[in-house]
Amino acid sequence: MSPPPNTTAAAAGDQSGATLFSDVHGDVVEAHILARLDGPTLAAASCASSQLHSLCSQDHLWAAVCHSTWPSTAASPRLRHLISAFPGGPRSFFSLSFPLLLPSTATPTTSPPPELISAVDIHYKNKLIFSKVQETETTTSWFRCSPFRVDLLDLKDTVATAFRHPDGDCSCAELAEEMTLSWVLIDPLNQRAANLSSHKSVSVQRHWLSGEVQVQFATVLGASETVQCGIVVTCGGSEGGEMQVREVSLQVEDMDGMHLTGKDSMDILHQALGGKKENIIKDREVEGRRRYREYLEMKRNRRDKKLRIEGTLDMLCVAFGFGLTVAAASWLFFGSS
Repeated sequence: MSPPPNTTAAAAGDQSGATLFSDVHGDVVEAHILARLDGPTLAAASCASSQLHSLCSQDHLWAAVCHSTWPSTAASPRLRHLISAFPGGPRSFFSLSFPLLLPSTATPTTSPPPELISAVDIHYKNKLIFSKVQETETTTSWFRCSPFRVDLLDLKDTVATAFRHPDGDCSCAELAEEMTLSWVLIDPLNQRAANLSSHKSVSVQRHWLSGEVQVQFATVLGASETVQCGIVVTCGGSEGGEMQVREVSLQVEDMDGMHLTGKDSMDILHQALGGKKENIIKDREVEGRRRYREYLEMKRNRRDKKLRIEGTLDMLCVAFGFGLTVAAASWLFFGSS
């Protein structure tokens, strides 16, 4: 009786001296293959076999992935320590910070943190042009009562880049396609993180007077009330034609365009940090822009409904006033006769 085909193939492979993947030493695979992968690819590789799952679970591999994906985390000793201390280590931090953020309906089970840490990285044409870590306290009365806003640059500061500022009508389209932004918001007390950016811009506009280009990134949040977490990057050209980043700011606004206070924004962000993330690896920018369009449509419908109600009330007021006028005139006419 002849052996099964797979047994024959295995025997033939052994006789030919071919090296199987399982025969390669784990250190070689880790140093020369896995260390070159990005986060999504490394996560996919871990599902291929039990051997790869073990190799891909090394903390130092995921720490390197986090630091290469978000250079701001590598520049901050405090963030490096926080990422290592996350439950599940750097891999857990990556799984929380990489996917798109979903609106959460869950009630937070933890207390709001006394501070938030923002790790922000901006790339243009796949080159890092801005990177910063900023800590924001959340407990003072000034923060809780004032409109929530995180500014990463002072009014007079600018960040020069190695790129020429795109002039003309193509500037908006070029910035929309070539600029990417990541804003990882970190709760150091409860060891949670989330990315507030749509990865690529949802809108780009040129200021009619200054000529500066405002690139907007956004994430739609909120459970009972839908809000927009908006990030605006303002770019301008220097005298030499080099592109400058002049402003990077984060704000939260409601459907009526009103900026929320620090207290209201913290309630929403605290809920979002504990919510679920959508495991979308490809076309994150497509999904982010789709959600933003849906938000604009909801906002437009809300405004139209409000205008219709106001128009109806105006007509009722006019009719009521006209009725009173007729009644008063009739009373004066018939009363005097």
